Amino acid sequence: MARAGKTTQLNPLVGVALALALVAAVAAGWGGWSWYTAAHDDSASYAQARDDALAAGEQAVQNMNTLDHSRLREGLDSWEDSTTGDLHQQLVDGRDAFVKQIETAKTTSTAQVLSGAVTELDERAGRASLLVALRVTVTAPEGEPAVKESRMLGQVTRTSQGWKLSALGQAPVGNTAG
Repeated sequence: MARAGKTTQLNPLVGVALALALVAAVAAGWGGWSWYTAAHDDSASYAQARDDALAAGEQAVQNMNTLDHSRLREGLDSWEDSTTGDLHQQLVDGRDAFVKQIETAKTTSTAQVLSGAVTELDERAGRASLLVALRVTVTAPEGEPAVKESRMLGQVTRTSQGWKLSALGQAPVGNTAG
C-alpha cells in the first residue's frame, strides 16, 4: 500500500532528457514540414523549368553558331538536332544549298556563350524566350580569324526530347536618343 502524503520526485537528469527529446521532436517535425512544402512549391518547379530552358537554349544557340567545313555533316546534324518547328524545317529544306555555300567558302566558326537569360517563360505552354550573348570566331582558309560578339534572341519549345530551339534571330542593337 502506498503511504499517504509521500510524493515521488523525478530525477533531474530524466527531466532534462525528456525536455531535449521534446525539443528534438518538434525540430524534426518542423524541418520535415518545411522540406515537404519547399519540395512541392510551384516556384521550385518553375525555377527548374527556367533553368532547363536556359541551358538547352544556350547550347542550341551555340550549336547554331558553330560549324566546321571539314565536318559539315556533323555540324548540320547538330543544328537539326537542336531545333524544332519551322526553324527545323527551314534547316532541313535549305541543307543542300547551305552545304554548297560552306564547301565553297571553307570557313570554320566556333561560338562561345558569354551569358544568357530567360526573358519570358510560359511553363504550361512549354515555351520560353531568351537572350544569349555570344562570341563567334570565324576562320577562313587564309587570313586571321575574325571575332565578333553578338546578342541573339531565341525561343525554345518543350518537346518530348526536351527543350529545343524554335526561333532564332539577331537582337536589335540601337541607340537611345538622349
